[in-house]
Amino acid sequence: MSQTVDRALALLTELAEGERSLEQLATLLGVHKTTAMRLLQSLEQARLVHRDAEYRYHLGAGLFALAGRALEQRPVRRTAAPQLAALNAATGQTVHLAAMEGDEVVYIDKYESRQPVRMYSRIGLPVPMHCTASAKVLLAALPPERRAAVVAGLEFTRFTDRTLTTPAELLAELARVAERGWARDRAEHEPFMNCVAAPIRDAGGQVVAAASLSVPDLVLPYEGVLELLPQLLAATAAASGLT
Repeated sequence: MSQTVDRALALLTELAEGERSLEQLATLLGVHKTTAMRLLQSLEQARLVHRDAEYRYHLGAGLFALAGRALEQRPVRRTAAPQLAALNAATGQTVHLAAMEGDEVVYIDKYESRQPVRMYSRIGLPVPMHCTASAKVLLAALPPERRAAVVAGLEFTRFTDRTLTTPAELLAELARVAERGWARDRAEHEPFMNCVAAPIRDAGGQVVAAASLSVPDLVLPYEGVLELLPQLLAATAAASGLT
C-alpha cells in the first residue's frame, strides 16, 4: 500500500475517535502540517473529512453514502431483516447479524434491546472470533483446513474467566457447533452477557451469515437465554434460502 494511502487511512481512523486539530493530525502522521493539510484537503474534496468553523476536523458526510452502499452489497441483510426484526420484537433482546469478511467476522446489522442494560457493539466493527457466538457459527461452517488456518492466526485475548484461550479449545468447540447447528457465548466476551447464534444459509445451503440473541444476565440467566433458542432457530430457518 502506498504511503499516501496509508496516511489517509490513518487520518480517517483517528478521526473516527473524535474531532482533531491539524496539529494533532500532523503529529499522528509524523509529518509537517503542510503535508497533513494537503492530505486533508483531498479528503475534504471527496467529502470524507469535514473542517468546522474552529478549524477542527471531523469525519465527513461522504462516509455515510459509502457505508450505505457497503451495507447494500450484503443482500442477506435485506432478506433476513423481516425475520430478525420480528425476533427482536418478540423477545425484546438485542439481535445481531454477522458475516465473514476475509478472515474476520463483522456485524452487518443490529436490532437494539428494549432493556436498559445493553450490549456494546456497532455495525461494521469486527468481533473477537474465539469468544463470540456469531463468529463461532461462521468459523464452524468453514472447510476444516481453512477453519484450522484461521484459528491458528487468532489472538486469544482473555476477556473473562470463561474465555477460550487456546486453538485446541476453540477447534473442539467449533466441532460441537458444527454438529448441533448453533453456538453459544456464555459470558466469554463480556462477563454479564450471554448469547446464542445460528446460521443463515443461501439457496444452495451455504452459510452466509449468523444471527444472534444477546441477553444481559441481569435480565435472564444463561438457562433463560437457552429457552429463547427455538425462536432464534425458527427465525434463521425462515431467513435461510432467501439470499
